[in-house]
Amino acid sequence: MKIGLIGKGAIARHVSNAMQARGHLVHAVLVRPENISQDPNLFVGSVQDLTTEADLVIECAGHQALAAYGPQVLAQGTDMVTVSVGGLADPTVADTLESAARDGRAKLHLASGAIGALDCLGAAATGKLDQVTYIGRKPPLGWKGSRAEDTLDLEALTGAEAHFIGTARQASLAYPKNANVAAAVALAGMGFDETRVQLVADPSITRNIHEIEAEGEFGQFHFRISGNSLADNPRSSALAAMSVVAKLEHLSEPIVF
Repeated sequence: MKIGLIGKGAIARHVSNAMQARGHLVHAVLVRPENISQDPNLFVGSVQDLTTEADLVIECAGHQALAAYGPQVLAQGTDMVTVSVGGLADPTVADTLESAARDGRAKLHLASGAIGALDCLGAAATGKLDQVTYIGRKPPLGWKGSRAEDTLDLEALTGAEAHFIGTARQASLAYPKNANVAAAVALAGMGFDETRVQLVADPSITRNIHEIEAEGEFGQFHFRISGNSLADNPRSSALAAMSVVAKLEHLSEPIVF
């Protein structure tokens, strides 16, 4: 497959290397105009240049990039994979993407990101779900640059403290760089407004910990993962990058789970 990438950060680099190792061609990377000169043979500044030869576009640049470029990609008839699932918490963005996908007869594929068990949750959601809760724990410095700093002194914490309790929609909109997992859980299960979320700063941990608790007609489950970051960026989840690679393999293989 010929792949177009949006973004050039740590996740995009991991995806690019993994794709090329699997025989796929990354033919263009959409970046800001001021960055094109860094690699003019690969970097492009427009969606048209990105999609001209692409079989698939992968977005690895955040909510704003999904909202800005996603509709154009989909409307041109090119399928797209995104890691910025939290961007769909904005109803206007979600509606625009859906409309563009329908107009272009394209599909927007959501990567599962830094969490697992979404297949189990999705199956449970075909019956009656009574409650779904997502709890995200990070070391205090993992919340630097977020709204957690408005309520907590992250460098002085001696014990775990929740800095957000609310819905998945509220979390996704308030923490665009930190709550894509909450959005993925919401979309797989009870939706943005019924999924409960807690975000916690915990000085006793060194990894990001994600938990899902669900109860309903199917029974109960509790899923927990302690995730590593990418080696070249401690703020990016290794599993989030790997989930993009897994999604592409799912799309390109004849037999899949």
